[in-house]
Amino acid sequence: MLRALLSGLGWRKGIWGCAFSSWQPHQPPAGLSATEVVSHWTVVFEEKGIPEARESSEYIVAHVLGAKTFQSLRPALRTQPLTPWQLQCIQELSSYRLQRMPVQYILGEWDFQGLNLKMAPPVFIPRPETEELVEWVLEEVTQGPRVVGAEGGPLILEVGCGSGAISLSLLSRLPQRVGGGPWSPSLVSEHPASHVPLFLGQSRVTAVDKGEAAICLTHENAQRLRLQDRIQIVPFDVTLVESWAHLLPWGPVDLVVSNPPYVFHRDMENLAPEILRYEDPVALDGGEEGMDIITHILALAPQLLKDSGSIFLEVDPRHPELVGSWLQSQPDLPLNLVAVRRDFRGRRWAGGWPSLAHEALNPIMPAVPSLLSNHDWEPKIDCRTYPWCWSMKEKWTETPHQELMAKWKTEASKQEPGRL
Repeated sequence: MLRALLSGLGWRKGIWGCAFSSWQPHQPPAGLSATEVVSHWTVVFEEKGIPEARESSEYIVAHVLGAKTFQSLRPALRTQPLTPWQLQCIQELSSYRLQRMPVQYILGEWDFQGLNLKMAPPVFIPRPETEELVEWVLEEVTQGPRVVGAEGGPLILEVGCGSGAISLSLLSRLPQRVGGGPWSPSLVSEHPASHVPLFLGQSRVTAVDKGEAAICLTHENAQRLRLQDRIQIVPFDVTLVESWAHLLPWGPVDLVVSNPPYVFHRDMENLAPEILRYEDPVALDGGEEGMDIITHILALAPQLLKDSGSIFLEVDPRHPELVGSWLQSQPDLPLNLVAVRRDFRGRRWAGGWPSLAHEALNPIMPAVPSLLSNHDWEPKIDCRTYPWCWSMKEKWTETPHQELMAKWKTEASKQEPGRL
């Protein structure tokens, strides 16, 4: 799997438009097989200092051949000579990797929690370690009945939805409707402001983001996964002093989940070119101590959460101590830090890259202190961190991936009919 540095190669207008141009530097000779082309581009990438050189070339070659991974290709496809148009397509995509574009943006899509999501710059690319945050939320939902809404499934708010990866993966694995019987109009209500159909007894999400590109991409991914009826997607800046009431048509939520901007501002300049050139800096820069958005989310908790609700955040490993100190300075805020987990790597990234941890925060309920012990919600420590380096954004006009692929296939079929 591509982990750190392959964070989203996006579709730029014209990538496929010049797919049949004349010879370019680094172009391999004709007649090579897929395996030989992977080796060729691996060497080129290594010479140019491109991280994850072999993985990059394997994903690009597999994509042109219609597969998700090189390993999933049939053996015959790996060894037979590639056609001139296949070689040229690989050449064009590889040229963008040489510019340190993340692979996910190049391919225009990426898998997260088994879901195939569209990826487009400058929207933040979900990292594989964030899947562990999703798993932790699901674990708490299934093991802790306090987080299940009265109608069955939990009500969830995601702050900073990006591509919709967290919201949509949670929806795909949580109940659609409790009780089993056939759908009927009595199971549906309509919120007059948002016109979002509300299905009783099912898990539902409100996803917010301040970025227009993120809102559009979450909408598109929800539609392609057929989850649009269970999610309300709202452009909203968490730092603005506004009421959240209009964002929560279903009332207070059981869970708030967020992978907020948490990079310390002084660390931003040290990020890899994949990050600094392509992804939105607003999705990364958390201010002086990486806490700007985190504290806004925590301060809004009383307005957002049910009494037994929880907040799950993905943060820097330096943040648990900072969050604890901040909570102590807010005695009127009914939140308690109850768990911290490290990621599967269990260590900081070599070279001083900031790592990430996950935090769960639960409101303190002084009136019913026994509720914590009755539901096994004692504080627990099981820390996770993960290495990271990805990218920021270089502004450009984007052509939708599907349209570009259609143009490419049309051109390819003209070059060699019957090959697609």
